[in-house]
Amino acid sequence: MDDYEFSEVRDPSWKKRPKGLVWNILSILVLVITFCIALAFLLIYLNPNSFLNPFPPPTQNPTATATIGLRFTLVPSWTPTNVSTLIPPTAKPLPTHTPLVTPTPVETSTTVAPIVAAATNDYAFVLQPGSPAAIDGSTFHPDAECKWLGVAGQATSLNGESVKGLFVQLGGDLPGVERLDNITMTGLAPQYGQGGFEITLADQLIASSGTLWIQLLDQQNLPLSDRIYFDTYPDCTKNLIIIYFDQVR
Repeated sequence: MDDYEFSEVRDPSWKKRPKGLVWNILSILVLVITFCIALAFLLIYLNPNSFLNPFPPPTQNPTATATIGLRFTLVPSWTPTNVSTLIPPTAKPLPTHTPLVTPTPVETSTTVAPIVAAATNDYAFVLQPGSPAAIDGSTFHPDAECKWLGVAGQATSLNGESVKGLFVQLGGDLPGVERLDNITMTGLAPQYGQGGFEITLADQLIASSGTLWIQLLDQQNLPLSDRIYFDTYPDCTKNLIIIYFDQVR
């Protein structure tokens, strides 16, 4: 009776062994799976583009290669060219010291000689011989006919070259016209020469005797010539008064 009871007590411990083995195997399996998961996370961390990563980062566009190019291309016309090879130099003759018009004396009892101030050594410019002279203005104003009256001329230097940039002042009275006070500059009327000037007096023919004057001034409005008084005529062939100035010093 006692032996039977002893054997009954030891049997349960032998039957519990298989159940403990299963739990050991499951524990080892969990450790292996945990290790594999940790290893997968490590690989994904080191290489986000790995095939193990179920959410890989978006693929970036390849870096564009910068191409350096010129902003503009020089055209052939920008290349400086020796002008002397394109335009052969030509000798330009100096202007001759010859009056533009030759005054022709008019034999008439009504003609009054122009009143001209005597030249003095105080001025750099004096009248050219033959000035003032009255000519037909249709040479320079073919459409004006007898409805235009003016004065014109030019200034020349000591060596006979035209002088530009001098002021020409006109003043005085003209019957039936308001008092005249005009100013122009030599070089503005090249039809009378490179240093030419022109001033319109009226749009009709008016006779006057020594009531109008003209004078050269420098850039500071200082006189370069004396006041030159002249006459005007009610004649279509003498509606343009020509006055030339010569430099004497």
